[in-house]
Amino acid sequence: MTSRGIRRPQKALSARFVESVSEPGRYFDGNGLYLRVQPNGARQWVQRIMIRGKRHELGLGSPPAVSLAAARALALEHRGAVMAGRDPLAERREARAAIVFETAVDLCLAKKIDEFSNDKHRKQWRATLETYALPVLGAKKVADVTLQDVLRVLEPIWQTKTTTAKRLRGRIETVLSWATVAGHRKGDNPARWKGNLDAVLPKPGKVAQTENQPALALRDAARWWADLAGREGMGAMALRFLTLTAARSGEVRGMTWE
Repeated sequence: MTSRGIRRPQKALSARFVESVSEPGRYFDGNGLYLRVQPNGARQWVQRIMIRGKRHELGLGSPPAVSLAAARALALEHRGAVMAGRDPLAERREARAAIVFETAVDLCLAKKIDEFSNDKHRKQWRATLETYALPVLGAKKVADVTLQDVLRVLEPIWQTKTTTAKRLRGRIETVLSWATVAGHRKGDNPARWKGNLDAVLPKPGKVAQTENQPALALRDAARWWADLAGREGMGAMALRFLTLTAARSGEVRGMTWE
């Protein structure tokens, strides 16, 4: 043992030594690689390496999951990366930060859950993305999502399901905005409408197929009211309340139990 408490074998480490060593200490192998043995017996591969003039320590996993040969290969790879002008530590951080779009949807929803008025709205928000966006974007890293990817989701339904497509675009934009703030992607949001998608997609109001509903004839009012009274659900109750009070539809739809 040296004066600094570092144990140095007479030669490079061996697989048998790595498997059997139990005394706490740091056991060096080469290329800055050493095996750290904790007082509780836990073992970890660590590499000391200079990156752009600063000394760093990189954890390379633990045996037996990471063998001596695998640890040596990783250490050699890191040294080669540094010699090529790269930063393996920054690359590892970026890799850990990388998540796919489907994961971003889950994490985004977890943050937004308090914004939903009820669980039904939350499920609808998720269902729209599951139906149209996840088959295209689900396995793609959020950092790699481009304008063309978003168009692949929206274009098939932009003309035929315009309202749904409009909501879907907004939800994709929300997920990608969250991913940017959370550090999982950089740059502009490819799902943004103004100054972005509006240049390649027609305005929703120009393509949405609308159908005017006929007004209720006075002679049919009694029959309509009787039919409405026999229907269950909050929508039917809200419509009856609106009819009796002549309240505005927005006021009725925005009412709470309180």
